[in-house]
Amino acid sequence: MTFPRTLAATGAVLALGVLAGCGDDEPTDKPTPSAATSDVATDSGSATASATGMPSDEASAVPAYYVGTTPQGDRLYREFIQVAGADRLVATAAAITSGDPVDPDYRTLWPKGRFASVTRTADAIEVGLSGDAWLTPGSLQPAQAKLAVQQLVYSLQGVIGERLPVRVTYDGQPATTLLGVPVGDGLTAAPELDVLALVNITEPAEGSVVSGTFTASGRASSFEATVPWELQDSSGKVVLESSAMADGWTDKLYPWTAEVDASELPPGSYTFVARTDDPSGGEGGGPTEDTKRITIK
Repeated sequence: MTFPRTLAATGAVLALGVLAGCGDDEPTDKPTPSAATSDVATDSGSATASATGMPSDEASAVPAYYVGTTPQGDRLYREFIQVAGADRLVATAAAITSGDPVDPDYRTLWPKGRFASVTRTADAIEVGLSGDAWLTPGSLQPAQAKLAVQQLVYSLQGVIGERLPVRVTYDGQPATTLLGVPVGDGLTAAPELDVLALVNITEPAEGSVVSGTFTASGRASSFEATVPWELQDSSGKVVLESSAMADGWTDKLYPWTAEVDASELPPGSYTFVARTDDPSGGEGGGPTEDTKRITIK
């Protein structure tokens, strides 16, 4: 899996203004295939953070959730980013608020701004607001504000590998809203099928260089667990196609994997496409899909 972009400590500081400790369960290694297909990082082989919570100079992969268009409306897609020399919670929050995903099909709903702090406690993730602008939705519609909040919740929970609630503070006191969404005792992750895109590619990553036979993987909730995929050349012509089987499909997104034999294709630019199966023939709005632009050498 190729990770084409690394967030350095300076970028995280510019976006958030602080470096904050994020606890002792955050993964520090690039995700293995088993970890990459989970919506939270659960790689049992990952190293734990130091007792001081200081950032590491060694690059590590963390999940960030961005918004993409689907037949069901805007949904969240996951993209792994590399973080070096910065606290992973801080850098992930900076990534989703800066709105600079690697995949050009993704975007963020967050208004420009920064968090004052992002920390992990024993029973929650706490984000501190640097001003009162994010207490209200601003120009966001209610549905957009709710999805933006889920961007934050899914991303931060994915970094630590636990479904801890996200609490919000402003001026040292608990905030009652974030982007106009009630915080209550803490923001929690909405059901996957309500907010996540129904198919997501983990490998190959956007901009990957592959050769021979490569492994494609991701997560999906697709009819009868069937995940059709295809490889298109630079003209959009389909040069390979098949399907993968996910581990399930009815109640959440499940991992899927496919072996793609590109050994007989000429070198060049290609697009890997994975989509949900659509037995209705498009009557329900059509399949959800995710695409990754890759190079075959």
